[in-house]
Amino acid sequence: MMTDDAIQPAYFSHHVFVCGNHRPPGHPRGSCGEKGSEKLRDYMKVRAKELGLAGVRINAAGCLDRCEHGPVLVIYPRGTWYRVADTVAVDRVLTEDIRDGRPIPELMLPAEVAPAK
Repeated sequence: MMTDDAIQPAYFSHHVFVCGNHRPPGHPRGSCGEKGSEKLRDYMKVRAKELGLAGVRINAAGCLDRCEHGPVLVIYPRGTWYRVADTVAVDRVLTEDIRDGRPIPELMLPAEVAPAK
């Protein structure tokens, strides 16, 4: 049992959740799954290993409630939200943000569409 002052160690330096939500075709909000998020997630997992990014976990997520801006992902512990439309964007997230620690403003979801923190 953990005490109130105990701090649990982080299992991962970065935990990436890629929206994999599917809505019916023609839904007004669209869905990240229909926009290719699963293929992008699979690519991201392979590239992270190729780049030797230790301590990075990449998971599928259910609906992240931003599908109209998708495909989207969120990286914790920072809570940075990105739109990743293609493998070029995925590579940038992996190298610039995760590896080099530099957020990518032009890929971030605008504050007005990101969930409240």
